Amino acid sequence: MTRPFVKMNGAGNDFVVVNALEQPFAPGVDEIRALGDRATGEGFDQLISIEPSETADAFMRVWNADGSMVETCGNALRCVGWLLMQANGADHVVIDTAGGPTTATRAGDHRVAVDMGKPRLDWTQVPLAEEMDTRGIELQVGPIDAPLLHTPGAVSMGNPHVVFFTDRQDDAFVTGSGSLVEHHPMFPQGVNVGFANVLDRDHIRLRVWERGAGLTKACGTGACAALVATARRGLTDRKATVVVDGGELVIDWDAKTDHVLMTGPVEIERTGMLSI
Repeated sequence: MTRPFVKMNGAGNDFVVVNALEQPFAPGVDEIRALGDRATGEGFDQLISIEPSETADAFMRVWNADGSMVETCGNALRCVGWLLMQANGADHVVIDTAGGPTTATRAGDHRVAVDMGKPRLDWTQVPLAEEMDTRGIELQVGPIDAPLLHTPGAVSMGNPHVVFFTDRQDDAFVTGSGSLVEHHPMFPQGVNVGFANVLDRDHIRLRVWERGAGLTKACGTGACAALVATARRGLTDRKATVVVDGGELVIDWDAKTDHVLMTGPVEIERTGMLSI
């Protein structure tokens, strides 16, 4: 069987998107891994299925390249939102996910703003394995007396994130530390690992090791988590530009609603057919 797809990216975070509004799409783990292989398959960070919803314009299902299903994906929400708005001519749509519903709104030519909702800041919501103040949890990487990383913030944006405040952002360091922390017992559901370098009160350089996907060019929920974590520590204001490998995302943690708004680019790379 073959299925048409659209290859898209949001600030470099790339997806294969399948329309499953009328015909179900349920690939197995091995099939997803084969499709996600950048050498022999289509190659992607996440595989996205747009499915029917009784409470929203559509439901977005997300699988990582390793075949694991995850709650949501911020950059994919912008891409799916753009596709839905192009299809129905609307200026905004509601997209349901396993992490909760989200509203996507046009914000310019191939730009979409997404209301990511309220950050979840209690230790039970991240979740953590034990009670801690999520502004700075008891976790470190490296020697006890001279840790390379320590006291990160923890945030859920519908999926779990931990954010280290550091200017160490080279590939080897992010990959080594991120892969170590991703499966730490502190995080019973695993965790996305952010490395945030605060350049100014409205500017953050971010790299993210994504749970189940590895080092990606962008992570939308990671950018939201980074802004929330740095603002809670007084390192930034509540609105900042987050610079990721694939571009820039504007993150605004609205003080009145407590919602996090993310605005960024959407790009269509190509279309094709999946053999699945």
